[in-house]
Amino acid sequence: MASLLLSISLLVSGIGASTAAEQVRKDEQPSFLERYTNAAQDVILQGLKLVGVRYRLGGNNEDQGLDCSGFVRLVFKDSIGASLPRTAKEMSEVGRQIDASQLKPGDLVFFNTMRRTFSHVGIYLGDNHFMHAPRTGAEVRVESMDSSYWVQRYNGARRILDGN
Repeated sequence: MASLLLSISLLVSGIGASTAAEQVRKDEQPSFLERYTNAAQDVILQGLKLVGVRYRLGGNNEDQGLDCSGFVRLVFKDSIGASLPRTAKEMSEVGRQIDASQLKPGDLVFFNTMRRTFSHVGIYLGDNHFMHAPRTGAEVRVESMDSSYWVQRYNGARRILDGN
């Protein structure tokens, strides 16, 4: 979690990929920034801008609030111009299905939170974390997929971004 938060703060602070890459020794894994395609970077940065926006069932904009699918739709539209379906269930049918072991930043992750499959969606960040609009009374936030709540409800993932 600490490495994810450090990486996110590097992204948000505007440090360029080359600066972050210089901080990583060659014998280590690629930096957080190096793992992203340009489109994935755009998606992640746009999503992080919305952290703290309040949840609203059926919400489609940051001023009035966002639900999970409204959040994902807005992020993909504003970052890369992609038009996604309105519901999490419909989103689960676009893109390419991928295994959890193949998750990359920018992929969509789906959960059963309402006693039906694909009833919740978020955007995978890396290091087993995702961002989403969770529920009434909450705000858009980043969470670990390792929590027992999310592990028990995980339904799968889809890759929307080409080249990711």
